[in-house]
Order: sequence, then C-alpha cells, then structure tokens
Amino acid sequence: MSSQKPLVVDVISDVMCPWCYIGKRRLEKAIRSVPDIAVDVRWHPYQLDPTLPKEGKDRATYLNEKFGGPDRAEAAYERVRQAGREEGIAFAFEKIDVSPNTLDAHRLILWSRSDDLQDDVVERLFRAYFVEGRNLAKSETLVQISAEAGMQSDLVEQLFETDSDLAKLKRQIDQASEMGVTGVPFFIIDGRFALAGAEDPATIAAALQHAEATRSDEDAVADA
Repeated sequence: MSSQKPLVVDVISDVMCPWCYIGKRRLEKAIRSVPDIAVDVRWHPYQLDPTLPKEGKDRATYLNEKFGGPDRAEAAYERVRQAGREEGIAFAFEKIDVSPNTLDAHRLILWSRSDDLQDDVVERLFRAYFVEGRNLAKSETLVQISAEAGMQSDLVEQLFETDSDLAKLKRQIDQASEMGVTGVPFFIIDGRFALAGAEDPATIAAALQHAEATRSDEDAVADA
C-alpha cells in the first residue's frame, strides 16, 4: 500500500444524471484495479436542470419538453441502458414519475459526509431514482434513504424543514460552472487532473496511476 495520504478524487455529479451513475460504477472498477493506491472519493453538487420546481415536474411533461416525446426519449436512453447493463445497472426509466429538483438530494449528500457515508448515500440515491423510480423531490423519500444508510434520520428530517446549506450548495454549483464544467460526471484527481464524462475504467485507472506517480514529496507521510 502507498505510504502517501489517500489520493483525493472529487466527483462533480447530479443524481438525476444517468451517466453519473455509470461513471460511479466505472470509477469503482478503476479503483479496484489499482489496489496499491488509496483513494478518497468526495462528491460535489451539479444540477442538470436548476429550473425544475422544488416539487419536481411530471416526467412525461419533462420528457416532452426535453426530447419531444417519450419515443424520442427512449431512443436517446437506449445507449444509456446498454452502458448500464455493462455496469450492472438495470435502468428502469419507465418507473420514474417525477423529474426532481435535486438540491435537497445534494443537501443529503453533503450532510452524509460527516458520517463518512457519502458514497453509500450517493449509491442509494441513484438506485432509488433510476432503478426503483422513487420520488427524490419528496423530503420523505430522502429522509427514508438517510435512515436506510444509517444516518440520524430525525435530524435530517428537521434540517429539511430549514434552508440549511442551500446557499452553500448553490455557491458550489456556481463554482463548478466557473471552473468550466458544462457536463457531468466530471472527475478531478488530486486537484490536478480532470476527466470529463463517464470514461472507461482503464482510462480512469491510468489517470489515478499518473496522479499517484507525480505527487509532490510533501504529500508523502512517514510510515507508522
């Protein structure tokens, strides 16, 4: 195992982005393929559609506005379904009734970091939306997911009744745009290298290896 601190991978993502779910799977494969590199994955917010109302929008209406109808949407999603099958994701777009505003989901991801549950919560949110068709615009759904992940769901429920961290998340989303992020997933490795899109695991692994090999001496920590 490397004697250095973990290599930080910052992932800018949105939970209503199917390619972000695929990108998560590919990142996980990449990390498993380089077991000598310790990796710390951190999730950051992005909104594919910040104009969606807080309660979300009827899915059929959303697809009609975005693609021009369900048939065109299905044609667009076929490539996503195929990529999902290759990564073990059974996308069930037909189960989705509401396209959510994802700010509250991002709040849950932010809060889960203090419990070291970010990765688990992100996974549960993706699965809830894309596989189970659960409504992520409802705070009750998000509270339930927090409980399933082992968070203090009573506290989460109380926080959702406030504006806690909304301004912080909006600033972070704005910062991503200022950095030039125009699509997600977007991976930043060791604060130095960027990968845009759901790259294949071999490409991500090569980037991890390059970042590890070129880290500065001050990143090293003494063996215990």
